[in-house]
Amino acid sequence: MLVSRPRQGRIRTAAALAVAVFLLGLPGPVAAAAAPPSPDARAWVLIDPGDDSVLAAKAPNRRLPIASATKLMTAYLALHNLKPSQTVTAPAYRASNPAEITLGLRAGERIRVRDLLYGLLLPSASDAAITLADAVSGSVPAFVREMNRTARKLGLNDTSYANPIGLDDPDNYSSAHDLVTLASILLRNRLFARIVNTPAATLSSGDHPRTVTSRNTLLGQEPWVNGVKTGHTLGAGYVLVGSGTRGSTTLISAVLGTPSEYVRDQSTLELLDYGFSLYHPVQKVTRGQEIASPGLDYRGDHLPLLAARPLTVTVRQGQRVSTRVTAPDEVSGDVRKGQRLGSVTVTVDGERAAASPLVAAHAVGAATALDKVQSAVLNPFVLIGVAAIVILVGLLLIMRGRGTPRVEDPAPGTEREQQRSPRQRTPEERRRMHEERMRRRRQRMEREGGTG
Repeated sequence: MLVSRPRQGRIRTAAALAVAVFLLGLPGPVAAAAAPPSPDARAWVLIDPGDDSVLAAKAPNRRLPIASATKLMTAYLALHNLKPSQTVTAPAYRASNPAEITLGLRAGERIRVRDLLYGLLLPSASDAAITLADAVSGSVPAFVREMNRTARKLGLNDTSYANPIGLDDPDNYSSAHDLVTLASILLRNRLFARIVNTPAATLSSGDHPRTVTSRNTLLGQEPWVNGVKTGHTLGAGYVLVGSGTRGSTTLISAVLGTPSEYVRDQSTLELLDYGFSLYHPVQKVTRGQEIASPGLDYRGDHLPLLAARPLTVTVRQGQRVSTRVTAPDEVSGDVRKGQRLGSVTVTVDGERAAASPLVAAHAVGAATALDKVQSAVLNPFVLIGVAAIVILVGLLLIMRGRGTPRVEDPAPGTEREQQRSPRQRTPEERRRMHEERMRRRRQRMEREGGTG
């Protein structure tokens, strides 16, 4: 059933209000008032790949035919096993029905992998899928086995592959949630993201140039739509894995089993519009805001570091926004005004959302010799060291003074006797002294009655 015109008008009005809230930075009443959408599809899902949150869903794990959305796994294996500049040889391929799209590759034609990826993802060419499968695994059966092994590794538990194209087969199915999970992984690859966001391209390799056009017509309708892959078979109906980015927020949707291209596209827009209405902008950093102030070596001054650009992120209720700063603690040498000296990063629930360089607010020169001397003199550690040396020297002097032997006072009269020096006698005095001794000797002998 097609979406009625009045309903389309309501969808567009809600989308316009959501965009206005985002651009103006208002609190976001639309987010509070908006009701979850109900697309006309057998199954659908909307996720935020930043944290894998499911924002809206209906039967997201239901196993359904997925048509050419199968080629997402074909692209995944080609990107992981082949080089984009590599040239491969096309095998013979005959389309199984007139509705299949091909590049018209000739058996044995040499063509680059990059061109095959454009042919695979834009017009959804079956011969491009077969050529990539043959180049990766040597044969289609071997490639299909690798597709299923990889699905298990990636946790795509509701997915099974029977061919690399997406032809209807009971064993070729997936779920809406598995498709957005695989698309989320693939969009981290820059080449894949660039290809699925390309409305048209010219393939220069091969026998002759080929111009291909994307079957995702939303790429031309909405500037914020940037992928991903369409699909259609009788068994699958119309399928679209879509993605869009507004501000710092990217959302991925999948609708399976819609009745027409129009409903497929409108259901995708309805889901993405609803998802973006849940978010509001938060400016964490303004341009020119001082974020850090490292010290200048040998000086007591600081150098302000400013954000080179503003950082605004879009978040939904309950998400945690924080900033992480990388900057030096100290700056040395000459610095130019505007020189990059660090960065500031804004994270949402711990995941990087936006970043800006930190630049010097003004120029500064290198520290001079006088700066270094003054820094040394005023350095508290140097002053403490000098004081310690002075105290140590004082203690050593005191200890040395206490250890010197004390000189005792001389006994009374000793000094006088030491100061007397014996007088030298004259020869006459010595003669007299000798005669006196002899006289005394004779007198003693006479008393004793004998002669000498």
